[in-house]
Amino acid sequence: MNRKSKLEVCVDSVESAIIAKEAGADCLEVCSNLLIGGTTPGVSQFKQIRKACRIKLNVLVRPRAGDFLYTDAEFRMIREDIQMFRELGADGVVAGCLLEDGNLDLNRMKELRSCAHGLQFTLHRAFDVCLDPERALEEAVSLGVDTILTSGQASDCMAGKEVLKRLLALAGGRIEILVGSGVNAEVIRLMKEDIHASSFHMSGKRRVDSGMVYRNERVNMGLPGLSEFEIFRTDGEEIRRAGMILRGE
Repeated sequence: MNRKSKLEVCVDSVESAIIAKEAGADCLEVCSNLLIGGTTPGVSQFKQIRKACRIKLNVLVRPRAGDFLYTDAEFRMIREDIQMFRELGADGVVAGCLLEDGNLDLNRMKELRSCAHGLQFTLHRAFDVCLDPERALEEAVSLGVDTILTSGQASDCMAGKEVLKRLLALAGGRIEILVGSGVNAEVIRLMKEDIHASSFHMSGKRRVDSGMVYRNERVNMGLPGLSEFEIFRTDGEEIRRAGMILRGE
């Protein structure tokens, strides 16, 4: 089957969003805190990106890092955030909930899909830690989910290539399989040839040195080993190369 190609770039700053758009991204996933897998972005961040980028914006709605078994309060946050970002002009949302046994939480997923009425709905990498990916794919189709973002239940998409191949065949065009984790230009080339994937999700981030001249490096305010004087930004050249390979240019 001939599938239309798509390159989605995940960004957690206004600066990265503009770089990705100018480098040829088809759409953006807007989030915060990419270094911990991404969480729900701030309102002002989304507004600035919406104003600067006239391409499709899918918003990650994830209240915290960690598992996808949410408390009632966390679930209310997810539901309210979906409604808010729809009103703010998002084109899609990226979300997901699991039960403690590893299956999709179908009741909550139905409620979120209803909240996102009129928006593109992506089941995020909760899918990658679910019990049975083939069952979850069929359930996602029945819920009206448009896209599954997945690495093939592996640490990166190359390690999950065989599972991704099975998922693409099982999907049969009923739901989009968006390949993520470890994606770069060379991975896209290999995945296009080996399993005929056509939709990819990447950050293409690189380290940028802080502009600070005075540096007190005795203090660490975040993850151990992570410098306070490095910033991560989207690499426009990496996005441009990936897009060219994906489009066969």
